Amino acid sequence: MKNSIFALCDVVREASFDLHRHLRHGHLEKVYENGLAHRLRLQRLDVQQQHAVQVCDRDGTVLGEYTADLMVEDRLIVELKACRSLCDEHIAQLLGYLRATGVEHGMLINFGSPQIEFRKFVLSNN
Repeated sequence: MKNSIFALCDVVREASFDLHRHLRHGHLEKVYENGLAHRLRLQRLDVQQQHAVQVCDRDGTVLGEYTADLMVEDRLIVELKACRSLCDEHIAQLLGYLRATGVEHGMLINFGSPQIEFRKFVLSNN
């Protein structure tokens, strides 16, 4: 998808709304991850599940590795939750992924409440 990052976020948001309407809340996070990845792939988007994120020291030494739930089109990290509500730790997790990868845009989506929650983040590399 060559459209803007905002258009890409809109596609992810719409697919998430549709999935939440279908499944409602109450499932494990992995179910929502698989469902959203499936719906985005149906729209011919490149989606990587459990995308490896390495945290490195200044000299390149790997200090740890995490996995982001979804990497969409190599330019948007999507972190999914299935909890009562989003909290500061979830935001810190996503911002850590953005810093570690150099990806500027991320979305945090919570499927775990009756009303789906979205947060969009931009971490400028400047």
